Amino acid sequence: MTRPPSAAQRRVIDAADPVTGRLRGTEAQLAALVKRGLAFRHPRPPHDHFLTPAGHRTRESPAQEPTVPAAAAAAGGGGFAARVGGEEEEEEALDAAGTAGPARVREVHSAWQGLLELRRMTNPDGAMDRPCGWERTHLVRAAALALEAAGHRPEGTDGDGYRVRATPQPEAVAVYGPAGEALGAYAATLEAAGWQAGEYTEARTRARCLLASPRRA
Repeated sequence: MTRPPSAAQRRVIDAADPVTGRLRGTEAQLAALVKRGLAFRHPRPPHDHFLTPAGHRTRESPAQEPTVPAAAAAAGGGGFAARVGGEEEEEEALDAAGTAGPARVREVHSAWQGLLELRRMTNPDGAMDRPCGWERTHLVRAAALALEAAGHRPEGTDGDGYRVRATPQPEAVAVYGPAGEALGAYAATLEAAGWQAGEYTEARTRARCLLASPRRA
């Protein structure tokens, strides 16, 4: 089965002249379309590129959108698990310098992009700057993914980094860090990801934490 065009290639195809099929794009994009048989390079100067019949058919067919299950799997399923902090096995995802290894960085980036796509597909207005229903039913994992995707480190055996935990409050998680400064950075990250967060002192332990919940508007 022929692999569908990439998102960038699809944008070039969709932007083709509706009458002549003339294309505009980078040399690499145009060459890739030629290689796939979706475009040809005119032999005469200025050697513009045009859609082939297969390219025209591709433009006329609806773009293949990822399904909701696929986006959800990228965000939090399919074997991927957001690092919530405080678990010894999380050390396996770190390199010798104590930071996330390349494979983990790629996994987290893919999961975050999947979550943004899930927001676009499931929020009534298509908003990507506001948490979606999946996040509201997976609060701990969603908040942890937002933190890890921004480059924050989950707590490991050294006691450094963030921890995300459930709370008795509806639609709220607690985020702990090694220092007050870290809480401010975590709050800024979560707010940029569509959450609302405020610092809180626990009555029993006097520990400082963030209480964070998904923003609704």
